[in-house]
Amino acid sequence: MKRKMSLQVWTEGTMIAAIGVVLSYIPIQTANSSIDLSLGLVPLVLYSYRRGVLPGMTAGFMWGLLNILIGSAMRNFITVPQIIFEYPFAFAFGGMGGLFANKIQQAIRQNSKTVTWYVVLGGIVAVISRWFWHYWAGVFVWGMYAPEGQSPYLYSLIFNGTSVIINIVYVGVVLGLLVKAAPKLFVPKA
Repeated sequence: MKRKMSLQVWTEGTMIAAIGVVLSYIPIQTANSSIDLSLGLVPLVLYSYRRGVLPGMTAGFMWGLLNILIGSAMRNFITVPQIIFEYPFAFAFGGMGGLFANKIQQAIRQNSKTVTWYVVLGGIVAVISRWFWHYWAGVFVWGMYAPEGQSPYLYSLIFNGTSVIINIVYVGVVLGLLVKAAPKLFVPKA
């Protein structure tokens, strides 16, 4: 039974990685091209709430690798370490919401009102964990594009900070509403 469950968990994770790739092809127009709304974060964070941090990070890692393999990551290629930081590493850390999996599932089983708080808090952790890697890539790689006299640290913070805020709001609102409408999605069947 344990092997069957494990296969089910990893199959679900592979599907989440593929969904993340597919969602990245939906064009989103923003006033600033540096703003990155990552639609695939919602299914990834939801999966990490269902299955935990290790499966969530593994699915995110696969999502990042798929972006490299299909070539979409290569549009932003400057160096090999930069691609590794910004895709497999960063996307893997989007699964850090799984740190709250037990709390969320327990709150759902107990019909606790704290469940939304845990869902939003886990979303914040997942988004910040992912953009932590983008920030450092921004400092060490993209910082060379900073306006003259501007620190690469500030440049990366400004460049990536807007994406962090927008993705925190996006993930928090969507998953906060989803946990109220369909809490069973957050708890895997036994």
